[in-house]
Amino acid sequence: MSSLNQYFPTAEDPAMVTERSLSELAKTMTSSRILVIAYAVRERIAAGADVANFTVGDFSPQQFNIPSGLKAAITAAVDRNETYYPPAHGTPELRSALQRHYRDELGLDYPEDAFCVASGARPVLYAAYRCLLDPGEVVVTPAPSWNNNNFCHLVGAKHVVVPTQAEDGFMPTAESLAPHLRDARLLVLCSPMNPAGTMITEAQMRDICDLVLAENKRRNETGERLLYLMYDQVYRMLAFDGREHVTPVSVAPEMAAYTLFTDAISKCFGATGLRVGWIAAPPFIAARVKALMTHMGAWAPRPEQIGTAEFLSQPEAVHAFLTEFRAGIRARLKLLSDAFSSWKAEGLPVDVIPPQGAIYLSVRIDLEGQPGFPDEDSVRSYLLNEAGCAVVPFSAFGDSTNRGWFRFSVGAVSVEDIEACIPRIKAALQSAVS
Repeated sequence: MSSLNQYFPTAEDPAMVTERSLSELAKTMTSSRILVIAYAVRERIAAGADVANFTVGDFSPQQFNIPSGLKAAITAAVDRNETYYPPAHGTPELRSALQRHYRDELGLDYPEDAFCVASGARPVLYAAYRCLLDPGEVVVTPAPSWNNNNFCHLVGAKHVVVPTQAEDGFMPTAESLAPHLRDARLLVLCSPMNPAGTMITEAQMRDICDLVLAENKRRNETGERLLYLMYDQVYRMLAFDGREHVTPVSVAPEMAAYTLFTDAISKCFGATGLRVGWIAAPPFIAARVKALMTHMGAWAPRPEQIGTAEFLSQPEAVHAFLTEFRAGIRARLKLLSDAFSSWKAEGLPVDVIPPQGAIYLSVRIDLEGQPGFPDEDSVRSYLLNEAGCAVVPFSAFGDSTNRGWFRFSVGAVSVEDIEACIPRIKAALQSAVS
């Protein structure tokens, strides 16, 4: 059998083939910088390097397993041969379970037809962009934020980035958002936040909701297209030290008319590979997302949907799992946070925001501009090479103002990994400033 390589373009002539073959979107599309960094780190680890991998927001099954009840329910569904197509918007069992779950856990009494299920949160995030926005319309997001620049590119939206500050937990303030909302069609927020691991406060949320409601009151009077708030809450069950997750609709019930929730089992149950996510939105928008799903085919597998419905219908089991799960995450975050706090007190060029939620820690390593560190990537590479510490800079999340801030993700590392890495990081920092 002859190789088919002879029919493919060679490195000597890639541009002409590209120009004649690909769409303009494909030619300008870029891969996730976060994953590019993470894949390179994984290759290094596979080659035998001793690296604590704090890059991807994933969970190692050696560190965190999915709930046993969820696994048993999925396995039982497979054993019953629940292996055929689910409805495009989710099985009735899961949509009903989500309705009860939101009512009982969040105090949000949505109708069942407000929910549309997909293979994780990504498809419904993309679907919301696609169903709400025409090319050229404005999306406003804080920086840092996750993947919104790419979603805007895919739908041809104009992306307006609002800078944030560490003292606000990298959350946007109403004051910073106000100048941009008059022209916006979509405002995107996330809490607990990826990448910062911080949580929006009730006061911050209330001020932002007041802006959205006032803007839509004006638009309803003039007949303009409405402004919607997309609220990514996939980390909502992972809050620490008494912090409460707040939502736009709990703060201002009338926000239900303008809010789209995106959610999933991926982070809160350590189930990133099971791909069950959903949107909760005004039913007429959920219906359009459902219609899009009939073409995308991005629905979650039926066994996972059946298993998720059964597990969510056992709140005691859910809470028992989360108690242990959160404790493991918090222990890892606190180890890192305490270390960086002590180094800051010693005068090393670092800063840290104590853990609030999600699986992330915001750490500043202020070396850029010092001898040997011409840019942010040189700092990241130094940590990797000298300390075996792999992290992602905030710039990978669209942030060009908060220089020196990095995301540490703890879902794929053990306590022992962190304890071994901490002295390496300190030694590398001391060497860098000596």
